[in-house]
Order: sequence, then structure tokens, then C-alpha cells
Amino acid sequence: MTASDLQRAASDRSHRPERGVLVAALLLAGAALLAYANSLHVPLQFDDKGSLLENPSILTLWPPSVPLSPPGWGLTVQGRPLLNLSLAVNYALGGFDVRGYHAVNLAIHFLAGLALFGLVRRTLRGPRLRNRYGAASLSLATAVAAIWLLHPLQVESVTYLVQRAESLAGLFVLLTLYAFARSTETAPVHRGWAAVAVAAALAGVATKESAVVAPVLAFLYDRTFVAGTFRDAWRRRRLLYALLGTSWLLLACLVVRAGSRGGTFELGNPVAWWQYGLTQAIAVTQYLRAAAWPATLAFDYGTFWVGLGQAWPHVLVVATMVIAVGYALIRLPMIGFIGAWFFVTLAPSSVLPGTIQMIVEHRMYLPLAAVAVAAAGLLAGLSSRRRMIALGAVVAGLGLLTAARNRAYRSEVSLWSDTVTKRPQNARAYANLGGALYADGRYAEARGWLERACRMDPSNPEAHFNLGLTYRKERRTVEAVPEFAAAVRLKPQMATADFELALALIELGRGAEARPALERAIAMRPRYAEAHGNLGVLLAETGHRDAAIVQYLTALEIRPDYAEAAANLGALLLRAGRPDLAIERLTQALRSDDRLAGAHFSLGLAFATVGRRDEAIREYLRAVELDPTQGEAHLNLGIAFAETGRSAEAQRELERAVALLPDSPEAHQNLGNVLAGAGRPEAAESHYRTALRLRPTYAEAHYNYGNTLIALRRLDEARGQFEQALACDPGLVPAREMLRRLDAVSGQLP
Repeated sequence: MTASDLQRAASDRSHRPERGVLVAALLLAGAALLAYANSLHVPLQFDDKGSLLENPSILTLWPPSVPLSPPGWGLTVQGRPLLNLSLAVNYALGGFDVRGYHAVNLAIHFLAGLALFGLVRRTLRGPRLRNRYGAASLSLATAVAAIWLLHPLQVESVTYLVQRAESLAGLFVLLTLYAFARSTETAPVHRGWAAVAVAAALAGVATKESAVVAPVLAFLYDRTFVAGTFRDAWRRRRLLYALLGTSWLLLACLVVRAGSRGGTFELGNPVAWWQYGLTQAIAVTQYLRAAAWPATLAFDYGTFWVGLGQAWPHVLVVATMVIAVGYALIRLPMIGFIGAWFFVTLAPSSVLPGTIQMIVEHRMYLPLAAVAVAAAGLLAGLSSRRRMIALGAVVAGLGLLTAARNRAYRSEVSLWSDTVTKRPQNARAYANLGGALYADGRYAEARGWLERACRMDPSNPEAHFNLGLTYRKERRTVEAVPEFAAAVRLKPQMATADFELALALIELGRGAEARPALERAIAMRPRYAEAHGNLGVLLAETGHRDAAIVQYLTALEIRPDYAEAAANLGALLLRAGRPDLAIERLTQALRSDDRLAGAHFSLGLAFATVGRRDEAIREYLRAVELDPTQGEAHLNLGIAFAETGRSAEAQRELERAVALLPDSPEAHQNLGNVLAGAGRPEAAESHYRTALRLRPTYAEAHYNYGNTLIALRRLDEARGQFEQALACDPGLVPAREMLRRLDAVSGQLP
């Protein structure tokens, strides 16, 4: 063999691991795509809507301070600027198309899996494990990453869009550990990789509070796999640990700003820590069962509280595990590290006393890595061939389970139906199933589930709120009011409950009671455009025109495409004698929504006021096309046709107006005019009589009726109508002139 052959062989051997890594990465990517292919069209679920659809801060990327300042009111993005920025980037690329958000979520999950793969592989190839596991490092790292990527427990963190919080924070924690491990390969540290580790730690806490664990995991990793002791780890890399610790300072600032995250944590109550701790003992055992046998996964496990009598077996199990992990950290540090990883990564959500969610599957995103390492460890003792067969079977099974779990997310109804089946004591699941059925237009079904939810848990504000919405849809507004009021009482910060309460009260004609509810909603959410718009309607109806205009303008400043507010503002300006401004606002409304019949009608009135009759006719025609039952539009269209000499069309529209508005004196009077003009005085007389019965002081109708009576040669009756016209309106000169002519005619009679 020549020297060049030897060099080429050495080069091939040096490149073989890189090719193996590439093949492993491609296999992991393909497996993840297959498992999650049916998730790309999953619609928005539960908290997705608040953090995306109701989150104005993601609608722009500039200035960066906007997406980096997520709103509060308990949204998932609250206090998590980097998470919010990632959603803003998604919106900039594709609006609210869910496929883009799902693609990014899956990419984040895959990158996290790669980071875990790299961390495990480098650890197994490190000085402490190289002799035992170095040869199998690639296959074992692939096994760990595959099990972790494809386990159905991860579905909630990937398919549930807003739980990008968990997966993105998990990615940054894993990147912190991977970069930290790389930094220790050069003594004392590799500055480039150390900088990456610090940046990833900072990004993690800016994504979710659970990333607080990154420096702790780095310290444990250093002691276990690099330095050998905590003292040496600190001595060698104290500056790096200090820099990693700056992530805690950033987290402290973000936590202070976020507060209790909309009441989802109760930090100041010592009893809450104890009670929540008991529930978390049950949660830990549930997580381990789900990791080993993921057959009964549920989206929402409900809110529950237990006493020591119920929780003690779980407390005993968890306490035993913690003691075992503590012992292993001292005697068997590598095994202890796996156990410590599980408890440390689970600690942030298991220690802080939550008020709503006791068991949440996405909390297992990082802890599941410990389970995956333990599972891969069972494969380590097998031969290479058997290991690959076993791994293939496990991966295929997990992938199928993940795809099946994704199917539960295909709609809100299917997701909550699945939850109700698996957690039949979860009142919140009943409430949310009812809400999903309501959104699907299945109001009767929704009502049944919501009424049951309210019976099971009368303290659930969302159940009362959704039941109120359902009653309103079923035209049971009287029953809706107490449900909305209950939601407001139980959750005073729920601005939408105050808003819907106000709408129900307005429907019942109780505007005075509705106004305070709208004002409360605005106080909680100053940029609640719909609340400003409806408050404007109430103010306009009670004669507070200037205040109403302010509310409409505020609504339009918040939402320039708020067609109803622009239409109402235009109609108000028209009534205030500002037709030019009215035309501007009504045109704005119709640019946003051309199907507003009322806006077309008001625009027609505005055009008629400024003498633009043809344009007025066009708008009236569009109004009656959209809403054939709009009698006022038919009336004004008929009048406009009459004024332009289109008598047949005028008669048709006015007859429709009379049919729709039988008690309108204007409709009868104008139809009488058209009939009289068409040479049908007898038919006209009937309508004049009806108009005057409805409004005896209608001077114009008296006058026109008088003219028709002249055509019928009933001069004395005509004189009486002209006299009554002048009695109603002394300034009606044509009536006075007709009396003069009648006097002249009667003087010439023999």
C-alpha cells in the first residue's frame, strides 16, 4: 500500500464519524416529520387564541420593543419576550396561517433533539465514559434522541402552538448544556462555546421561567463528567458560572414584571405551597406512568386538591426517589445525574404553587430526556444488531402513538371530547368542550355540557361565560345575563365577560346597566376596540354625541378596519349635520366590510343630503340587495326614484316600504304622491288617509291629499285639507296659495 493510500484511508476513517452523525440527523428528521406530519393543519387550541389572535404585539417586528413587550392579562406570552418575538416573526412570514407556526414548532423540537443527541454523544465520548461507551456513542445518542423526539408525551409541547414556550426554552437549555460541554474541552474554557452557553441561558429565561435550571444543570454536568468534584468545577470555571448566573438576574426582572401571571400562581400563601406540593407528588407518579405507558394522555387533568391521607403513597414514592437520587449523586454520580436531571428540570413547575393546573404534560419536555437516557441504557447491553432492532421497534411504536395523539388535536371538539373521556371528573374539560361546541355552532349540545360543568363546579367563570354566550345564541338573553354576571363576579379581570354582559343588557334595553360593564372592560383592556365601539353606541343613544364620537375614534385608532365603528361614526356625523365627514367615515367602513347594509343606507342618505342623487340611489340599491327587509332603504330609494322621474320603480319600492313599514306615515304619503302622479287618485287617497291617521299633524300629507281631492272634484274637502295643512305648518306657502285659488274659483261660480 502506498503512502497516498494510507493517507486516503486515514482520511476516510476521520470522516466516517461525521458521516454517521449526518445519517443519524437525517434519520431523526425523517422520523420526526413522519410522526408529526398530521399536525401541520391542527387549528388554534385553547390559549393559542389569546396569545396569537388577541395579541397586538405580534403584529409588527418594528420597533423591536413592541414584540419584546408581550401583553399581560394571564396570556402564555406574558413576561416571555423571546417567545413573543418568535410568534411575531411567524406572523410577519405568514399571518395567522397555522401551518407556519406548526412548522416552526416542529423545527424547534427537532433542533432540541439534535442538541440532546450532540450532548449525549459528546458525553459518551468524553474522558470518563469513552472506554465503556465510546464505540456505541453514535447509536446510543441516536436512541436517546429518537425516544425523546418521538415520545407522545412531547405532543403537547409541539402540536399545541403556544407551548412553543416549553420547547423553545427546552432548546435553549439543551444548547446551554451542549455549548458548556464543548467549552470544557479546552482548559480552562473555550471562550467561543462559553459565550454560546451564556447567550443560550439568557435566551432560555427570556422564553420561559423553567429555563432557570440551565446553570444548575451545567454545574452538575461539570462535577459529574468533567471536573469530578463540585469544588474543582467551581475553581476551574467560576467566571463562566457567574456569567451563566446573569440569566437569573434577567429572569428576576421578567418575573417582577409578569407578577402572578394572571393569578395562575399564589406565591404569598404558605398554605398553598403545602397543598400544591401534595398534588405534585401525585403529578410526578403520573408523569412516570405516562412516560412508561403513554396510553391515557390528556390535554387537561383538571384542578384538584388533596390531603395527606390521599397523597401519602405518592409522597412516599417521590421521597424514596429523591433520597435515592441524592445517594446516587454521592456514590454513583453518573446515575445520580440522570435522576437529578429529572427532578431539577421538573422543579420549577412542581415547586411554585399553581392555582389551576396540577398535572400538565408539557412540563415533561426536558425531564423526559432522563427517561430517554435510562431507556437507551437498557439497550446498551445488547449487541449492535439487536440494539438496532429493538430501537427500531421502540421508535416505530412511539411514532405511531405520537401520530395517533396528534389526531386528538384535529379540532377543539375532538381534543376536549378526548379529555372528557379520560378525565370524567374534570369540570373544566366539560366547560371547554361546551365552548368548542359553541364555536362549532352546535348550541344545543354546547348548552348541555356547559350546564353540567356549572353544576359540577359553580366557581368556574369560563363555564358561566360560555353558557351565557350559548343562551344568547339561542335567543335566551334573559338567562344569559346572570351567567355573564357570575363570570364577572368570579373573575373580575375577565374583560370579555363584562363586554358580553353589556351586549346582553343592551339587547334587553337596559343600556344604563350596560354602560358600567363596558367601562370596566375598557379599564381592564384600554385597547378593547369593540368595547369602545359599543360604548359609543350607548352614548349616542343617550344624546352624548361628542363623547360617542371620542369612543368611535378611539376604537378606529385601535382597529382601523373596525367597520361597524366607522359606520356608526358616519351615521352620527350625518345626524350632526356633517355630511362630508359622514361620507368619509362611511366609505372607510365599506372599504373594510362592503356587506354592511346599514352603512350603505347611511351613505345613501349622506349623498342625498349633498345633492349627489345618482350615488345615493346606488347605495340604497346595495342596501336593499344586502337586506331586503330594510324598509327605510326601500322608502328612500322610492323617494329618490320619484325625484328622478322613474315613477314605476318608485311605486315598486314604496309599495315594498309600506309592506315593511305599515305604520310609517312617510311611506304612505310618498306612495300616495306617486299614485296621484300616475293618475290614480282613488288609490292615492287611501294612503293619504292612512298617513294622516298615523300622524294627524302631517302638514305635507294634508297638502298633497288636498291636491288629490281637487283631482277628484271634491273642492270643499280639499279646502279643509289645505286649512289643516296651514294649521299644522303656518309657513306652508303652497297650501295658502291653493286656498287663494279655491276662493277665486268659488267666486266665479253662479
